[in-house]
Amino acid sequence: MAEARTLRGLIVDFGGVLDEPGDADLLLDYARRAAAAGVRTALFSGAHAVPDECAGAFDTVLLGAVRGARKPSPDAFAAVAAELGVPTRDCVLVDDTGVCVRGAVAAGMVGVRHENAGATLAELEILLGVPATG
Repeated sequence: MAEARTLRGLIVDFGGVLDEPGDADLLLDYARRAAAAGVRTALFSGAHAVPDECAGAFDTVLLGAVRGARKPSPDAFAAVAAELGVPTRDCVLVDDTGVCVRGAVAAGMVGVRHENAGATLAELEILLGVPATG
């Protein structure tokens, strides 16, 4: 039997994920609870700025290029994991675009394509072991 992976990093996109009315509050609450449970968290976006209430929910906020690489390059996702101090294999990325999810998976992460908060939170609960509702 394969050994279960312990995911310890949560990386979330802003546009299409945290800027959606209703979904944003649920996902930000989850990010805060995950961080309180010991999961390292990052907001990673190509945006030039994000609202302070979003940024404040994460341990790290990375906008644009990271160590010279941009989404959807696997190198960008590897750089974000390094910033968190968590191996890529122990990270999950939440993004609304398939190309970014594929880039994260190519870097060794688990990818979750965001379509709605309910489905995303159900996936994260399984992957990170932090309850979807608090």
